Amino acid sequence: MTKTAIYPGSFDPITYGHIDLMKRAAKIFKKVIVAVADNSSKDNFFTLKERVMLIKRVTADLDNIEVDSYEGLSIDYVRSKGSYVIIRGVRMISDFEYEFQMALTNRRLSKNVETIFLMPNESYSYLSSKLIKEAAFLGADISCFVPKFVAAAIKKKLLKKK
Repeated sequence: MTKTAIYPGSFDPITYGHIDLMKRAAKIFKKVIVAVADNSSKDNFFTLKERVMLIKRVTADLDNIEVDSYEGLSIDYVRSKGSYVIIRGVRMISDFEYEFQMALTNRRLSKNVETIFLMPNESYSYLSSKLIKEAAFLGADISCFVPKFVAAAIKKKLLKKK
């Protein structure tokens, strides 16, 4: 039985939905590694270093959550950490099809790795990093979707881009 679960993602930016899933996973597993993906094919808003820093700040008071980064396949990262559990969030039925395909692909790549789907609190079920970035770009107050320091970091970055 594993004591460590991996929660991979781009977290660009981290939202209250992500944080909710981290806390839920932390109640189930002795240790949760939030693994920030370095995917150079994605046009990320925040750099990898910035995303890791923001998540470390968010999780500073959660003893059993570790923040790390990786590049390449999530399945390879999971195995490198000696784990066999991937945590994935499913907000809506529309997420399920993609997540289901990814879970089956990962299972094919490694029969020993299992994917566990967690649903966020219903108050976060509509949140997505993409929508939050779009709202911020259009001048909306996004502090109800992300921690205040994340909202400030987004605003600061947007001001630099203008």
